[in-house]
Amino acid sequence: MSEIERGYRKIEWAERHMKVLAKIREEFRREKPLEGFRIGMALHVEAKTAVLVKTLIAGGADVAITGCNPLSTQDDVAEALRDMGIKCFARRGMSREEYYEALNKVIDTKPDIIVDDGADLIFLLHGERSDWAEKVLGASEETTTGVIRLRAMEREGVLKFPVIAVNDAYTKYLFDNRYGTGQSTWDGIFRATNILIAGKNVVVAGYGWCGRGIAMRAKGLGANVIVTEVDEIRALEAVMDGFRVMPMEEAAKIGDIFITATGNINVIREEHFKVMKDGAILANAGHFNVEISIPDLEKLSKKVRQIRDYVTEYDLGDKKLYLIAEGRLVNLVVGDGHPIEVMDMSFSDQALAIKYIAENHEKLERKVYRLPEELDRKVARLKLETMGIKIDRLTEEQIKYLSDWRHGT
Repeated sequence: MSEIERGYRKIEWAERHMKVLAKIREEFRREKPLEGFRIGMALHVEAKTAVLVKTLIAGGADVAITGCNPLSTQDDVAEALRDMGIKCFARRGMSREEYYEALNKVIDTKPDIIVDDGADLIFLLHGERSDWAEKVLGASEETTTGVIRLRAMEREGVLKFPVIAVNDAYTKYLFDNRYGTGQSTWDGIFRATNILIAGKNVVVAGYGWCGRGIAMRAKGLGANVIVTEVDEIRALEAVMDGFRVMPMEEAAKIGDIFITATGNINVIREEHFKVMKDGAILANAGHFNVEISIPDLEKLSKKVRQIRDYVTEYDLGDKKLYLIAEGRLVNLVVGDGHPIEVMDMSFSDQALAIKYIAENHEKLERKVYRLPEELDRKVARLKLETMGIKIDRLTEEQIKYLSDWRHGT
Protein backbone atom coordinates (compact mmCIF):
# COMPACT_ATOMS: atom_id res chain seq x y z
CA MET A 1 0.00 0.00 0.00
CA SER A 2 1.39 3.42 -0.92
CA GLU A 3 1.69 6.15 1.70
CA ILE A 4 -1.08 8.15 0.03
CA GLU A 5 -3.40 5.14 -0.10
CA ARG A 6 -2.69 4.41 3.57
CA GLY A 7 -3.60 8.01 4.37
CA TYR A 8 -6.86 7.80 2.44
CA ARG A 9 -7.84 4.59 4.25
CA LYS A 10 -7.11 6.14 7.65
CA ILE A 11 -9.35 9.07 6.75
CA GLU A 12 -12.07 6.70 5.53
CA TRP A 13 -11.94 4.80 8.85
CA ALA A 14 -12.20 8.04 10.83
CA GLU A 15 -15.13 9.26 8.71
CA ARG A 16 -17.00 6.06 9.41
CA HIS A 17 -16.90 6.82 13.16
CA MET A 18 -17.48 10.60 13.05
CA LYS A 19 -21.25 10.59 12.59
CA VAL A 20 -21.94 13.98 14.15
CA LEU A 21 -19.47 15.71 11.88
CA ALA A 22 -21.03 13.84 8.95
CA LYS A 23 -24.40 15.44 9.75
CA ILE A 24 -22.78 18.86 10.01
CA ARG A 25 -21.00 18.26 6.70
CA GLU A 26 -24.33 17.58 4.99
CA GLU A 27 -25.68 20.81 6.48
CA PHE A 28 -22.59 22.69 5.28
CA ARG A 29 -22.84 21.16 1.81
CA ARG A 30 -26.44 22.42 1.47
CA GLU A 31 -25.96 25.88 2.97
CA LYS A 32 -22.35 26.74 1.95
CA PRO A 33 -21.85 28.98 5.04
CA LEU A 34 -18.11 29.31 4.41
CA GLU A 35 -18.29 30.25 0.73
CA GLY A 36 -15.58 32.81 -0.03
CA PHE A 37 -13.76 32.41 3.30
CA ARG A 38 -10.09 31.39 3.57
CA ILE A 39 -9.32 29.32 6.66
CA GLY A 40 -5.82 28.86 8.09
CA MET A 41 -5.35 25.90 10.42
CA ALA A 42 -2.67 24.68 12.83
CA LEU A 43 -3.84 21.33 14.17
CA HIS A 44 -2.44 17.85 14.69
CA VAL A 45 -2.48 16.59 11.11
CA GLU A 46 -3.94 13.11 11.34
CA ALA A 47 -7.04 11.32 10.09
CA LYS A 48 -9.64 12.95 12.33
CA THR A 49 -8.33 16.40 11.45
CA ALA A 50 -8.61 15.50 7.77
CA VAL A 51 -12.33 14.82 8.28
CA LEU A 52 -12.73 18.33 9.73
CA VAL A 53 -10.84 19.80 6.77
CA LYS A 54 -13.14 18.01 4.32
CA THR A 55 -16.17 19.30 6.24
CA LEU A 56 -14.98 22.92 5.99
CA ILE A 57 -14.32 22.49 2.27
CA ALA A 58 -17.84 21.07 1.86
CA GLY A 59 -19.03 24.35 3.39
CA GLY A 60 -17.25 26.30 0.66
CA ALA A 61 -14.03 27.20 2.47
CA ASP A 62 -10.54 27.46 1.00
CA VAL A 63 -8.32 25.70 3.55
CA ALA A 64 -4.58 25.79 4.32
CA ILE A 65 -3.25 23.63 7.14
CA THR A 66 -0.06 22.77 8.98
CA GLY A 67 0.79 20.94 12.21
CA CYS A 68 0.64 22.37 15.72
CA ASN A 69 3.36 20.09 17.07
CA PRO A 70 6.56 18.99 15.28
CA LEU A 71 6.04 15.30 16.09
CA SER A 72 2.27 14.81 15.81
CA THR A 73 1.83 14.90 12.02
CA GLN A 74 1.04 11.61 10.30
CA ASP A 75 2.82 11.89 6.96
CA ASP A 76 0.50 9.49 5.15
CA VAL A 77 -2.52 11.64 6.05
CA ALA A 78 -0.66 14.82 5.08
CA GLU A 79 0.19 13.25 1.71
CA ALA A 80 -3.45 12.30 1.18
CA LEU A 81 -4.55 15.87 1.91
CA ARG A 82 -2.05 17.22 -0.60
CA ASP A 83 -3.27 14.64 -3.11
CA MET A 84 -6.78 16.08 -2.66
CA GLY A 85 -5.41 19.47 -3.68
CA ILE A 86 -5.43 20.90 -0.16
CA LYS A 87 -2.63 23.25 0.89
CA CYS A 88 -0.94 21.17 3.60
CA PHE A 89 2.50 22.21 4.86
CA ALA A 90 2.85 19.69 7.69
CA ARG A 91 5.57 17.08 7.97
CA ARG A 92 6.52 14.86 10.89
CA GLY A 93 9.78 15.64 12.68
CA MET A 94 10.22 19.23 11.57
CA SER A 95 12.85 21.37 13.24
CA ARG A 96 11.74 24.49 15.12
CA GLU A 97 12.71 26.60 12.10
CA GLU A 98 10.76 24.38 9.70
CA TYR A 99 7.79 24.35 12.06
CA TYR A 100 7.55 28.15 12.09
CA GLU A 101 8.23 28.32 8.36
CA ALA A 102 5.14 26.14 7.84
CA LEU A 103 3.05 28.37 10.13
CA ASN A 104 4.17 31.35 8.07
CA LYS A 105 3.14 29.59 4.87
CA VAL A 106 -0.38 29.25 6.27
CA ILE A 107 -0.47 32.98 7.02
CA ASP A 108 0.85 33.67 3.51
CA THR A 109 -2.45 32.28 2.17
CA LYS A 110 -4.15 35.32 3.81
CA PRO A 111 -6.68 33.46 5.99
CA ASP A 112 -9.86 35.18 7.13
CA ILE A 113 -10.42 32.73 10.00
CA ILE A 114 -7.84 30.87 12.12
CA VAL A 115 -8.30 27.40 13.63
CA ASP A 116 -5.61 26.72 16.22
CA ASP A 117 -4.50 24.09 18.71
CA GLY A 118 -2.06 25.50 21.25
CA ALA A 119 -2.36 29.04 19.78
CA ASP A 120 1.07 29.13 18.08
CA LEU A 121 -0.53 30.42 14.86
CA ILE A 122 -2.45 33.08 16.77
CA PHE A 123 0.68 34.15 18.68
CA LEU A 124 2.63 34.42 15.43
CA LEU A 125 -0.07 36.78 14.16
CA HIS A 126 0.46 38.91 17.26
CA GLY A 127 4.23 39.01 16.74
CA GLU A 128 6.23 38.64 13.55
CA ARG A 129 3.14 38.42 11.34
CA SER A 130 1.10 41.21 12.87
CA ASP A 131 0.92 42.56 9.31
CA TRP A 132 -2.03 40.24 8.68
CA ALA A 133 -3.61 40.19 12.15
CA GLU A 134 -5.89 43.17 11.49
CA LYS A 135 -7.39 41.33 8.51
CA VAL A 136 -8.30 38.22 10.54
CA LEU A 137 -12.03 38.09 11.32
CA GLY A 138 -11.72 35.66 14.19
CA ALA A 139 -10.23 32.41 15.44
CA SER A 140 -11.07 29.26 17.37
CA GLU A 141 -8.73 27.63 19.88
CA GLU A 142 -8.84 23.94 20.80
CA THR A 143 -6.71 23.55 23.95
CA THR A 144 -6.72 24.46 27.62
CA THR A 145 -3.12 25.67 27.28
CA GLY A 146 -3.98 27.98 24.40
CA VAL A 147 -7.12 29.39 26.02
CA ILE A 148 -5.27 30.26 29.24
CA ARG A 149 -2.75 32.32 27.30
CA LEU A 150 -5.39 33.94 25.11
CA ARG A 151 -7.38 35.07 28.15
CA ALA A 152 -4.18 36.65 29.48
CA MET A 153 -3.86 38.52 26.17
CA GLU A 154 -7.47 39.70 26.46
CA ARG A 155 -6.84 40.98 30.01
CA GLU A 156 -3.80 42.91 28.79
CA GLY A 157 -5.80 44.39 25.92
CA VAL A 158 -3.49 43.07 23.19
CA LEU A 159 -5.80 40.57 21.49
CA LYS A 160 -6.24 41.70 17.87
CA PHE A 161 -9.31 39.64 16.91
CA PRO A 162 -12.10 37.65 18.59
CA VAL A 163 -11.40 34.04 19.58
CA ILE A 164 -13.88 31.31 20.40
CA ALA A 165 -12.53 29.06 23.15
CA VAL A 166 -13.74 25.75 21.75
CA ASN A 167 -11.94 24.04 24.63
CA ASP A 168 -14.46 25.57 27.05
CA ALA A 169 -17.46 23.98 25.33
CA TYR A 170 -19.05 21.31 27.52
CA THR A 171 -19.05 18.86 24.62
CA LYS A 172 -15.30 19.40 24.33
CA TYR A 173 -13.65 19.45 27.74
CA LEU A 174 -16.00 17.09 29.57
CA PHE A 175 -15.36 14.41 26.96
CA ASP A 176 -12.23 15.19 24.89
CA ASN A 177 -10.12 16.28 27.88
CA ARG A 178 -11.38 13.62 30.26
CA TYR A 179 -12.19 10.52 28.22
CA GLY A 180 -10.04 11.35 25.18
CA THR A 181 -6.86 12.26 27.07
CA GLY A 182 -7.49 9.55 29.64
CA GLN A 183 -7.60 6.75 27.08
CA SER A 184 -5.11 8.05 24.51
CA THR A 185 -2.39 8.92 27.02
CA TRP A 186 -2.30 5.35 28.24
CA ASP A 187 -2.47 4.06 24.68
CA GLY A 188 0.70 6.02 23.91
CA ILE A 189 2.47 4.76 27.04
CA PHE A 190 1.48 1.15 26.28
CA ARG A 191 2.75 1.36 22.71
CA ALA A 192 6.06 2.90 23.80
CA THR A 193 6.83 0.70 26.80
CA ASN A 194 4.81 -2.55 26.76
CA ILE A 195 4.79 -2.51 30.57
CA LEU A 196 2.18 -3.59 33.13
CA ILE A 197 0.41 -0.76 34.98
CA ALA A 198 -1.28 -2.80 37.72
CA GLY A 199 0.47 -2.46 41.07
CA LYS A 200 2.62 0.50 40.04
CA ASN A 201 2.66 3.95 41.63
CA VAL A 202 1.41 6.37 38.98
CA VAL A 203 1.92 10.08 39.66
CA VAL A 204 -0.41 12.43 37.78
CA ALA A 205 0.64 16.08 37.85
CA GLY A 206 -2.45 18.25 37.55
CA TYR A 207 -6.09 17.40 38.29
CA GLY A 208 -7.85 19.40 35.64
CA TRP A 209 -10.10 17.51 33.25
CA CYS A 210 -7.15 15.93 31.46
CA GLY A 211 -5.52 14.86 34.72
CA ARG A 212 -8.81 13.44 35.96
CA GLY A 213 -9.13 11.29 32.86
CA ILE A 214 -5.57 9.99 33.17
CA ALA A 215 -5.98 9.25 36.88
CA MET A 216 -9.35 7.55 36.35
CA ARG A 217 -7.95 5.21 33.68
CA ALA A 218 -4.83 4.50 35.77
CA LYS A 219 -7.06 3.48 38.68
CA GLY A 220 -9.03 1.19 36.37
CA LEU A 221 -5.77 -0.43 35.27
CA GLY A 222 -4.92 -1.31 38.86
CA ALA A 223 -2.39 1.44 39.58
CA ASN A 224 -1.85 3.15 42.91
CA VAL A 225 -2.58 6.72 41.85
CA ILE A 226 -0.96 9.81 43.37
CA VAL A 227 -2.03 13.31 42.33
CA THR A 228 0.02 16.48 42.67
CA GLU A 229 -1.72 19.85 42.51
CA VAL A 230 -1.30 23.57 43.24
CA ASP A 231 -5.04 24.32 43.35
CA GLU A 232 -6.68 23.67 46.71
CA ILE A 233 -10.12 22.83 45.32
CA ARG A 234 -8.82 20.42 42.70
CA ALA A 235 -6.58 18.78 45.28
CA LEU A 236 -9.60 18.31 47.54
CA GLU A 237 -11.55 16.78 44.66
CA ALA A 238 -8.72 14.35 44.00
CA VAL A 239 -8.72 13.28 47.64
CA MET A 240 -12.47 12.70 47.61
CA ASP A 241 -12.18 10.80 44.33
CA GLY A 242 -10.03 8.32 46.23
CA PHE A 243 -6.52 9.40 45.21
CA ARG A 244 -3.49 10.19 47.36
CA VAL A 245 -2.43 13.83 47.14
CA MET A 246 1.04 15.09 48.00
CA PRO A 247 3.70 17.53 46.74
CA MET A 248 5.84 16.42 43.80
CA GLU A 249 8.95 16.39 46.02
CA GLU A 250 7.34 13.54 47.98
CA ALA A 251 5.72 11.78 45.04
CA ALA A 252 9.04 11.80 43.14
CA LYS A 253 10.53 9.40 45.70
CA ILE A 254 7.91 6.70 45.25
CA GLY A 255 6.54 7.04 41.73
CA ASP A 256 7.08 4.43 39.01
CA ILE A 257 5.37 6.36 36.22
CA PHE A 258 4.97 10.15 36.04
CA ILE A 259 2.50 11.90 33.73
CA THR A 260 2.24 15.69 33.49
CA ALA A 261 -1.00 17.40 32.45
CA THR A 262 -0.77 20.95 33.78
CA GLY A 263 0.03 23.26 30.87
CA ASN A 264 2.81 24.82 32.96
CA ILE A 265 6.59 24.82 32.78
CA ASN A 266 9.12 22.69 34.75
CA VAL A 267 6.56 20.73 36.74
CA ILE A 268 9.11 17.91 37.08
CA ARG A 269 12.67 19.25 37.39
CA GLU A 270 16.16 18.69 38.81
CA GLU A 271 15.29 18.26 42.48
CA HIS A 272 12.67 15.68 41.53
CA PHE A 273 14.91 13.71 39.17
CA LYS A 274 17.55 13.44 41.91
CA VAL A 275 15.25 11.54 44.29
CA MET A 276 13.45 9.32 41.77
CA LYS A 277 13.75 5.56 41.77
CA ASP A 278 15.87 3.74 39.23
CA GLY A 279 13.73 2.94 36.19
CA ALA A 280 11.13 5.67 36.67
CA ILE A 281 9.22 6.50 33.48
CA LEU A 282 8.30 10.07 32.49
CA ALA A 283 5.56 11.09 30.05
CA ASN A 284 3.77 14.33 29.18
CA ALA A 285 0.13 14.77 28.16
CA GLY A 286 0.24 18.59 28.02
CA HIS A 287 0.42 20.48 24.73
CA PHE A 288 4.00 21.76 24.93
CA ASN A 289 7.20 19.86 25.82
CA VAL A 290 8.04 22.11 28.77
CA GLU A 291 6.40 20.32 31.70
CA ILE A 292 9.27 17.86 32.18
CA SER A 293 12.55 19.80 32.30
CA ILE A 294 14.62 18.15 29.60
CA PRO A 295 17.53 20.59 30.11
CA ASP A 296 17.74 19.46 33.75
CA LEU A 297 17.64 15.81 32.70
CA GLU A 298 20.44 16.36 30.22
CA LYS A 299 22.52 18.27 32.76
CA LEU A 300 22.26 15.46 35.32
CA SER A 301 22.91 12.64 32.83
CA LYS A 302 26.24 10.98 32.09
CA LYS A 303 24.88 9.18 29.04
CA VAL A 304 21.76 9.43 26.87
CA ARG A 305 20.54 6.82 24.41
CA GLN A 306 17.35 5.63 22.73
CA ILE A 307 16.40 2.30 24.26
CA ARG A 308 13.15 1.73 22.32
CA ASP A 309 11.19 3.64 19.72
CA TYR A 310 10.05 6.83 21.49
CA VAL A 311 11.84 5.92 24.75
CA THR A 312 15.01 7.81 25.71
CA GLU A 313 17.19 6.50 28.53
CA TYR A 314 18.94 9.06 30.75
CA ASP A 315 21.77 7.52 32.78
CA LEU A 316 22.34 9.64 35.89
CA GLY A 317 25.06 7.33 37.20
CA ASP A 318 23.24 5.98 40.23
CA LYS A 319 20.04 5.30 38.27
CA LYS A 320 18.38 5.44 34.88
CA LEU A 321 15.27 7.45 34.02
CA TYR A 322 13.16 6.97 30.89
CA LEU A 323 11.49 9.78 28.95
CA ILE A 324 8.75 8.93 26.46
CA ALA A 325 8.23 10.85 23.18
CA GLU A 326 10.90 13.46 23.94
CA GLY A 327 8.53 14.98 26.51
CA ARG A 328 6.00 15.91 23.82
CA LEU A 329 2.33 14.90 23.67
CA VAL A 330 2.61 11.17 24.32
CA ASN A 331 -0.78 10.30 22.86
CA LEU A 332 -0.07 11.89 19.48
CA VAL A 333 3.66 11.26 19.12
CA VAL A 334 3.40 7.55 19.88
CA GLY A 335 -0.27 6.87 19.14
CA ASP A 336 -3.14 8.22 17.05
CA GLY A 337 -4.30 10.84 19.54
CA HIS A 338 -7.77 10.94 21.02
CA PRO A 339 -10.30 8.25 20.09
CA ILE A 340 -12.26 9.04 16.93
CA GLU A 341 -15.69 9.23 18.56
CA VAL A 342 -14.63 11.84 21.12
CA MET A 343 -12.98 14.01 18.44
CA ASP A 344 -16.23 13.75 16.52
CA MET A 345 -17.68 16.11 19.14
CA SER A 346 -14.63 18.36 19.47
CA PHE A 347 -14.29 18.89 15.72
CA SER A 348 -18.05 19.40 15.39
CA ASP A 349 -17.62 22.20 17.94
CA GLN A 350 -14.80 23.57 15.78
CA ALA A 351 -16.87 23.45 12.59
CA LEU A 352 -19.79 25.24 14.23
CA ALA A 353 -17.46 27.81 15.81
CA ILE A 354 -15.99 28.62 12.40
CA LYS A 355 -19.46 28.98 10.90
CA TYR A 356 -20.43 31.25 13.80
CA ILE A 357 -17.41 33.50 13.22
CA ALA A 358 -18.15 33.68 9.50
CA GLU A 359 -21.73 34.76 10.18
CA ASN A 360 -21.19 37.01 13.22
CA HIS A 361 -17.67 38.48 13.00
CA GLU A 362 -18.93 42.04 12.50
CA LYS A 363 -20.52 42.14 15.96
CA LEU A 364 -17.80 40.25 17.85
CA GLU A 365 -15.31 42.23 19.95
CA ARG A 366 -11.64 41.44 20.49
CA LYS A 367 -12.40 39.02 23.30
CA VAL A 368 -12.28 35.33 24.13
CA TYR A 369 -15.77 33.84 23.83
CA ARG A 370 -17.27 30.52 24.77
CA LEU A 371 -18.98 28.58 22.02
CA PRO A 372 -22.65 29.68 22.19
CA GLU A 373 -24.61 27.28 24.36
CA GLU A 374 -27.15 26.47 21.66
CA LEU A 375 -24.32 25.17 19.41
CA ASP A 376 -22.78 23.22 22.30
CA ARG A 377 -26.13 21.57 22.97
CA LYS A 378 -26.66 20.94 19.26
CA VAL A 379 -23.51 18.80 19.24
CA ALA A 380 -24.69 16.87 22.32
CA ARG A 381 -28.11 16.37 20.76
CA LEU A 382 -26.64 15.10 17.49
CA LYS A 383 -24.25 12.81 19.38
CA LEU A 384 -27.10 11.19 21.29
CA GLU A 385 -29.06 10.87 18.04
CA THR A 386 -26.21 9.11 16.27
CA MET A 387 -25.89 6.76 19.24
CA GLY A 388 -29.59 5.91 19.07
CA ILE A 389 -30.26 7.33 22.53
CA LYS A 390 -33.45 9.23 23.41
CA ILE A 391 -33.99 11.39 26.47
CA ASP A 392 -36.98 12.89 28.28
CA ARG A 393 -38.45 16.31 27.54
CA LEU A 394 -39.97 18.67 30.07
CA THR A 395 -43.76 18.85 30.05
CA GLU A 396 -45.48 22.24 29.82
CA GLU A 397 -46.43 21.83 33.49
CA GLN A 398 -42.78 21.23 34.45
CA ILE A 399 -41.56 24.21 32.42
CA LYS A 400 -44.13 26.44 34.13
CA TYR A 401 -43.21 25.07 37.57
CA LEU A 402 -39.50 25.79 37.09
CA SER A 403 -40.15 29.30 35.82
CA ASP A 404 -42.65 30.38 38.50
CA TRP A 405 -41.14 31.55 41.80
CA ARG A 406 -44.52 31.51 43.51
CA HIS A 407 -44.52 27.75 44.03
CA GLY A 408 -43.61 26.83 47.59
CA THR A 409 -43.08 23.53 49.32
